[in-house]
Amino acid sequence: MKGSVVVASNRAAAGIYEDTTGPLIVAALRAWGFDVDDPVVVGDGAPVGAAIAAALDAGALVVMTTGGTGINPTDRTPEFTRPLLDRELPGGAEAIRAHGVAQGVPTAMLSRGLAGVAGNAVVINLPGSRGGVKDGLAVLADVVPHAVDQLHGGDHVQSGDHVQSAP
Repeated sequence: MKGSVVVASNRAAAGIYEDTTGPLIVAALRAWGFDVDDPVVVGDGAPVGAAIAAALDAGALVVMTTGGTGINPTDRTPEFTRPLLDRELPGGAEAIRAHGVAQGVPTAMLSRGLAGVAGNAVVINLPGSRGGVKDGLAVLADVVPHAVDQLHGGDHVQSGDHVQSAP
C-alpha cells in the first residue's frame, strides 16, 4: 500500500530550516504498513494542492499533509485540499482538534485541517507543529489503515462492542 507525505512550509521549502514534522508522519505510515518515500516539502498554497494531486495520481492510498492549517495569511492547505476531495470525513479532523485541546493545547481548536476521501485514497491535513502531528498520529493510528481497507471493499466483523476490519 502506497502512502505519501506533503509538508507545507514556505521556510522549509526555501531551505531556511529543515522540516521535522514530515519524517514523523513517514515513520508512522511505515509502521502502519504503508510504503512511503521521504516527505515532499513545498511552499504554502497552490503547491500543496499540486503535491497532493501528484501523490494521488501516483497511486497513493493515503496522503497526509503537515502545515498550512492555521490562521496565518499564508496557511492555505485546506483551501487547496478541499477541491481534491470527493467526500469529507469531518469526524477525523474534529477528533484531531479535540484530542489536541484535551492534551492541554487550546490553540488546537484553531486548526482548519480537513480529512476526506479522494477517489480510493484517504487525505488528511495535520497541523505544522511537532506536537500537533504527534497528537494527530495518536488519533489516527487505528483509523487510517481501517479507512483504507474500507475504501477497498474491506468488511466489518463484530468483536464484542468494537467493529474491526476482517483479517
